[in-house]
Amino acid sequence: MGNDVEPVLDRIRRALVELDEEAFLSAVEEALQSGVPARRIVFEAMSKGMEEVGKLFEVGEYFLAEMIIAADMFKKAMSKLQPVLDKEAPSSGTVRGKVVIGTVEGDVHDIGKSLVASMLRAAGFEVVDLGVDVPAERFVEAVEKHRPHILAMSALLTTTMKNMEKVISLLEKRGLRDKVRVIIGGAPTTPEFAEKVGADAWARNAIEAVKKCIELSKSLDHATS
Repeated sequence: MGNDVEPVLDRIRRALVELDEEAFLSAVEEALQSGVPARRIVFEAMSKGMEEVGKLFEVGEYFLAEMIIAADMFKKAMSKLQPVLDKEAPSSGTVRGKVVIGTVEGDVHDIGKSLVASMLRAAGFEVVDLGVDVPAERFVEAVEKHRPHILAMSALLTTTMKNMEKVISLLEKRGLRDKVRVIIGGAPTTPEFAEKVGADAWARNAIEAVKKCIELSKSLDHATS
């Protein structure tokens, strides 16, 4: 199955960018019925669409309301696609690893974090989503309980960025820092900030976050093998 599916994938991407929910969900359903792998729908159509929506937001053509609509459309499609992705997982390889993810304390922004969680699941990761406004103690408890390969933290407010450092510091105090890779993201964060607080990686968007998590899981495999 090659170029013959490109038109429907392009329709999915375009409908998401244009915020046409009916056309978007219809095209997703059509692709599924035609036997297009769910992973291709997510990564070759939906994720590219979200990347374009993000760029429109950055240049001021789209605002937060449009971002919320696009994210809601993405979530609706994922509710259809997730069971298919779960079935595809065994044939496409083993689970890449486990990720605990959440938005830090004081911050209730959900869009970016939820997109990353959805796309990580599509990429074959097991994901434990702690939600938003997550205290440092709860992140650390989740690391102790679930023993993830990766801890992912999001912050959309400059005032809450410091709570990422708080989590990493608490991981160190509990002797857990060497047992988990830490990735951070969110509008006010930077690679320099990630380095300053002791994170292992930084991502500018959901697509980059998935790529970085795959890299981190591979580096963990090498470290433990």
